[in-house]
Amino acid sequence: QAQLVESGGGLVQTGGSLRLSCAASGRTGSSYIMGWFRQAPGKEREFLGRITWNGGSTYYPESVKGRFTISRDSAKNTVYLQMNSLKPEDTAIYYCTVALFAGSGWTTWGQGTQVTVSS
Repeated sequence: QAQLVESGGGLVQTGGSLRLSCAASGRTGSSYIMGWFRQAPGKEREFLGRITWNGGSTYYPESVKGRFTISRDSAKNTVYLQMNSLKPEDTAIYYCTVALFAGSGWTTWGQGTQVTVSS
C-alpha cells in the first residue's frame, strides 16, 4: 500500500497561490483515487477534491471549485493541489489520502502540510 508525503505548504499573502505536492511511495494501483482534505483549528476535516489515478478524472466540492485544481504526474507518482486566490480562511493543515478503488474508504493519510494565509 502507498505511503504519502505532502510538501509545499508555507506562508502566503491573501490573493496568492500555492501548489502542494503529495508523493506516493510503495505500491500504487491504477484503481486508486487520491484525495485532498484540510483541517483548520477547531474545525472538522474538509474535503477539497479527488482525482483518479488512472485517467485523471477530477471532482471538487462547490466550496473550492474554480480556485483549487488537482492534477497528477503518474511518472513521478505525485499528485498536486494548485490553490489560487487564497484567503485567510484557507489557513489549515492540508492532507492527501488514497482510496483503493471507487466506493472504498480513505485509507492511508499523509502527515499534512501547513498552509497559512496572511491578511
